[in-house]
Amino acid sequence: MSESTASFINIGERTNVTGSAKFKKLILNGDFDAALAVARQQVEGGAQVLDINMDEAMLDSEAAMVRFLNLLAAEPDISRVPLMIDSSKWSVIEAGLKCVQGKSIVNSISLKEGEEPFLEHARKVLRYGAAVVVMAFDEKGQADTANRKVEICERSYKLLTEKIGFPPEDIIFDPNIFAVATGIEEHNNYAVDFIEATKRIRQMLPHAHVSGGVSNVSFSFRGNEPLRAAIHSCFLYHAIRAGMDMGIVNAGALTPYEDIPPDLRELVEDVLLNRRPDSTDRLLEAADRFKAGAAKEAADMSWREKPVEERLSHALVNGITDFIDGDTEEARQKSTRPLDVIEGPLMAGMNVVGDLFGAGKMFLPQVVKSARVMKKAVGYLLPFIEAEKLASGTAAEAKGKILMATVKGDVHDIGKNIVGVVLQCNNYDVVDLGVMVPAAKILETAKAEKCDIIGLSGLITPSLDEMVYVASEMKRLGMKQPLLIGGATTSRVHTAVKIDPAYDGSVVYVPDASRAVGVVGALLGETSREPYITEVKSEYKTMREKHGRSKRTGPRQTLAGARANRAKFNWAQYTPPKPSFLGVRAFDNYDLAELAKRIDWTPFFQTWELAGKFPAILDDKIVGEAAKPLYADAQAMLKKLIDGKLITARGVIGFWPANSINDDDIEIYADDSRSKVIAVNHSLRQQMLRDNDRPNFALADFIAPKKSAVPDYIGGFAVNAGEGLDDVVAKFKADRDDYNAILVSALADRFAEAFAERLHERVRKEFWGYAADEALSNEDLIEEKYRGIRPAPGYPACPDHTEKTTLFKLLDATKNAGLELTESMAMYPGAAVSGFYFSHPDAAYFGVGRIERDQVEDYAKRKGMSLSEAERWLSPNLNYDPSDALQTA
Repeated sequence: MSESTASFINIGERTNVTGSAKFKKLILNGDFDAALAVARQQVEGGAQVLDINMDEAMLDSEAAMVRFLNLLAAEPDISRVPLMIDSSKWSVIEAGLKCVQGKSIVNSISLKEGEEPFLEHARKVLRYGAAVVVMAFDEKGQADTANRKVEICERSYKLLTEKIGFPPEDIIFDPNIFAVATGIEEHNNYAVDFIEATKRIRQMLPHAHVSGGVSNVSFSFRGNEPLRAAIHSCFLYHAIRAGMDMGIVNAGALTPYEDIPPDLRELVEDVLLNRRPDSTDRLLEAADRFKAGAAKEAADMSWREKPVEERLSHALVNGITDFIDGDTEEARQKSTRPLDVIEGPLMAGMNVVGDLFGAGKMFLPQVVKSARVMKKAVGYLLPFIEAEKLASGTAAEAKGKILMATVKGDVHDIGKNIVGVVLQCNNYDVVDLGVMVPAAKILETAKAEKCDIIGLSGLITPSLDEMVYVASEMKRLGMKQPLLIGGATTSRVHTAVKIDPAYDGSVVYVPDASRAVGVVGALLGETSREPYITEVKSEYKTMREKHGRSKRTGPRQTLAGARANRAKFNWAQYTPPKPSFLGVRAFDNYDLAELAKRIDWTPFFQTWELAGKFPAILDDKIVGEAAKPLYADAQAMLKKLIDGKLITARGVIGFWPANSINDDDIEIYADDSRSKVIAVNHSLRQQMLRDNDRPNFALADFIAPKKSAVPDYIGGFAVNAGEGLDDVVAKFKADRDDYNAILVSALADRFAEAFAERLHERVRKEFWGYAADEALSNEDLIEEKYRGIRPAPGYPACPDHTEKTTLFKLLDATKNAGLELTESMAMYPGAAVSGFYFSHPDAAYFGVGRIERDQVEDYAKRKGMSLSEAERWLSPNLNYDPSDALQTA
């Protein structure tokens, strides 16, 4: 097993009376509820298997094992992980085996009493359907050298697999991890022997696993936990590379290998790898220095000794909520009014945050964490403010009031929420109306709340037209508030050309959250307002003048010319693969842990406006300081989502017989008789002039023409990772925790994309099966180094969002995936992805780009819609102005 493919399983060690003094005391005292809490902490800390051991002279081990396992069975958040029944007494193991459901692991059996007892125990393990840990121990004793370890494991493997038919994949070898740095020269090579034996076992004994008790290796340094954690991490780094795929270890106490100081790592690896004769002496000499980790932690808490004003500022800048209630109360006691705390130390701290953010010394995730601290402090003070009937005074002290909304038909709001938090950090009052907000509600609320600015957000292309409509309504009603425009599909050009002319007031495009504060400040400043508005209006006028159609795109060609230059495949010499089934297949409650492995993290950081490619971004000199803790928070939140089953992933895929017709359309049939058309997919063709024999693509090119008589197929999918998300977000917001509310929403989006990627992989390898031998890394999948494509309606190869209606009907996506379409063709819940599957080996992603009126007219006719409706849905792709009467086909 290579380093890149190793999947290491952490076996929690703290539910073992021989290895944990705390757990032993709890069991001896009969405090099984607290003992369950230890098990729960192990699972929450990353344990994927729990090692349960009750071997204690003062215990009835069998009774304790049975009682504890029965209690575990009633705890779904614990019993979801497999259990390792660990005892030196077979009677205890068998008592445990009778209690557990699902597949368990027996720890352990060995050859120390000879072959017959070994095989007798193995037969019982096999009968109970469990896996087994086999110790490298025979009649001569425990194996200490690499050769002895391999010899015993090879003998055990042959006995188990050849004599009783034990599945090799259920055999877990423990080649004995012994302590190093004991001062005894013979022990210096123990870690090397384990690593070498592991490598040989994985090569020689197919499908078997290798495990071990990791804490044994550092036994010489008991009492120095920081040093032991570093030794464990370094040992695992090398052992996993050799093939160790399981280990009994306190996962929550491991130090990431990359985070170990280089000087300590060198000292530790000198010992583990036996690289120099004085390695033990050198590590012993330095041990106390690294034991001082606790002193460093105490030093990091020195800010707690400072005056409360400085403590509040420190908490705000560093996003620390642990002490905020107590510090806020202390500040309140020192102040005349509760409001003074907000206007005084809290705003002073937020001003520091604003200055650091503006100077590029803080980044968006850190600012949102600061906002969480601020909200919790204000939340603590509100009852006192209300008691003094000063709540209205709080609003009056704000710099201004901004209304924010995602426009009608659109459900995406992560970016809007981030902007809102950043504005609140800078003492602006934000009225957030949420998603899918009609224009009337936006404008009525703005009037009722006396908002100074209105901010509109949208992600899908139909939102652009809705923003124009809101602007025109503001003009009709004689409103004067500045209008802010933001979202993924918006742009400075669109704002200047389409939205600004629709409103007499100021319209400003805001590309990201980092610009919002500056824009709002300029618009509301007494001296800056007019000069800023004049400057923006002038800039947008110039952009409109430069935006003539002759300057927007390169030369186009007619639709007929583009069709003549279509992609041409030799269909007579190609046999399209047939899927393993026709129709649809739904996936309910898909395993989130499986999807987590497929997450592309680079877009996650982009959501937080951190530029860089994962994983290099974590060590980036500029944004690394913000990216690394954000990633750690994301990992912790992932675990909560998965372990707590807080959100649900549902999806559906489908396959149907299909052939292309009329150049650019795809007929989809009910069955292989191809006699009944159940849907038609309409594709658009590139119209740019091409050179170097490059074709003008349309998606229909990748499906065999009906006239070729070649039976072809098309697929579709829709995935939803947002069920339950609203409740999770609402709970965080109720706790004034916007940071985690945004974090969990961003992760749900990542789960949806990962779900789409994982299903496409399974389609290629299993369900359609045209790439059954595909073996790609997650990085290769992210870079799309596979055969076939999954274009989504609304994206460059298929820009018309209304094609989702065809897809949803074919998949019955509402029933099978819990998804609905808004009037603007946005999918709800928003953490969703849908698209079509194409299997042709030459199928590739492309962008339709700008298209001419002749294709739009043809497309409208094929779709059975009016020209104006087609122009509305394709507005970003039009290479002409629909209002220009001089345009001809």
